Amino acid sequence: MSLSVEEREQFLAEPLVAVLSVAAGSERGPVTAPVWYAYRPGGDVLLFTGRTSRKARLIEQTGRFTLTVQTTSPTYRYTAVEGRAAFVAVTPELVNEVAARYLSAEKVSEYAAGVLEHGEELIGIRLRPERWNAADLGPSH
Repeated sequence: MSLSVEEREQFLAEPLVAVLSVAAGSERGPVTAPVWYAYRPGGDVLLFTGRTSRKARLIEQTGRFTLTVQTTSPTYRYTAVEGRAAFVAVTPELVNEVAARYLSAEKVSEYAAGVLEHGEELIGIRLRPERWNAADLGPSH
């Protein structure tokens, strides 16, 4: 069963590890990689990665990517969101917002400090959702 707008946005807002996919040209399949991200319903997806990483270079070339989150225990649910990408600065606020979704409160500051030491090597990416694909396959039988 497909998810309503509210259901898919709430699901994407959960602290799930996402899989980022970006086209890699006509001779190869897409580059896919697990990523941490931040999202609030109705807003944009935010994440950061290595400035010279393959995914960052491909996102710069294509200008867009897809992010997919899923659960694999009953009930199986997924949400995929695709859209335009924009590069943003890696700020303490961005790092803290992302890290707070995945780490305990006492670990966020230490993690953020380590990330921000290498801030010039990182780039923030903002995904503006344009297309959604989401479903809940219901309880297992």
